[in-house]
Amino acid sequence: MTAQPIPPITLPPIENPDREGEWLQKALHEWLNREFIPEAINEKIAQRAAQIFVRQRLEGENDLGSLVIAIVTEMQAFDFRESFYSEFAIANAVSDLILDSLGFERCCGQ
Repeated sequence: MTAQPIPPITLPPIENPDREGEWLQKALHEWLNREFIPEAINEKIAQRAAQIFVRQRLEGENDLGSLVIAIVTEMQAFDFRESFYSEFAIANAVSDLILDSLGFERCCGQ
């Protein structure tokens, strides 16, 4: 059996950037607080990741993989010293939240 590449996941074009950004910021902030302990820095992390995501979407990027890479790249400049997280954990969490919102089963790529 040959391994098949996972097809790209393309999001629909952004229609309401403010609402999408607010949703992602809130969902990510809640996720961050649930995973470890609630910390003040979690709000800043969620805010920054949502800003990157929305800006990328407004620039026409709709491929989820490319959006995740953009978050990893741009979050490298964020100071994570007060956090348990890293840019990779944040980008993966954003991806999972988006997949969940679209009804994708993450464990099996379907």
